[in-house]
Amino acid sequence: MKYEIKGEPMPVVICQLEGGEAMVTERGSMVWMTPNMKMETGAGGVGKAFGRMFSGDSLFQNTYTAQGGPGMIAFASSFPGAIRAIQIDPAHPMVVQKRGFLASEQSVELSIFFQKKVGAGLFGGEGFIMQKLSGSGTAFVELDGSVVEYDLGPGESLVVDSGNLAMMDATCTMDIQMVKGVKNVLFGGEGLFNTVVTGPGRVVLQTMPASGVAAALAPFLNTGSK
Repeated sequence: MKYEIKGEPMPVVICQLEGGEAMVTERGSMVWMTPNMKMETGAGGVGKAFGRMFSGDSLFQNTYTAQGGPGMIAFASSFPGAIRAIQIDPAHPMVVQKRGFLASEQSVELSIFFQKKVGAGLFGGEGFIMQKLSGSGTAFVELDGSVVEYDLGPGESLVVDSGNLAMMDATCTMDIQMVKGVKNVLFGGEGLFNTVVTGPGRVVLQTMPASGVAAALAPFLNTGSK
């Protein structure tokens, strides 16, 4: 499989497949393809389907296969930002935000990522429910806004607003930290909790999560009668 990413800030990834090669996506991100790309929809097993449902994704996956020769298929971003290609192998799985997965080669496995610490599960909000990319192959991840990366050493931490955590190496750990101080909680405007990511590993942050944009626009979208 060969690919090309075009068109930021509303990017598309165009994949050129050899005959028999396949791509997998979980939502309606396909925007164009050659006629010989065959689509099949399936759940991929009860356990995997339940995990996708729990993480907020569809129960089903779409698999597109090039039949009778080379084929082309394109997947588009749903929000202004970037598409990043990441290489997955058994030694380097990645953890991504729940709506970050765009598409991948069929050899990449997508599953729910469970946090080991109870606090993360109870209070993590959007940032808690994440997905794990494992197996081997190329995966494409959708990131909102601009992208900033950090390489954390062992024990080195970064405090992040939950919606801004886009992706991290599976070697990193994540916990939830309550904002200190009553005045900070009541008047700081930053919510009750932050996400603490601890290395070792790479952390990828996004500057404009869709949830943040929605919250900023909400006061201006009141459709109630005056």
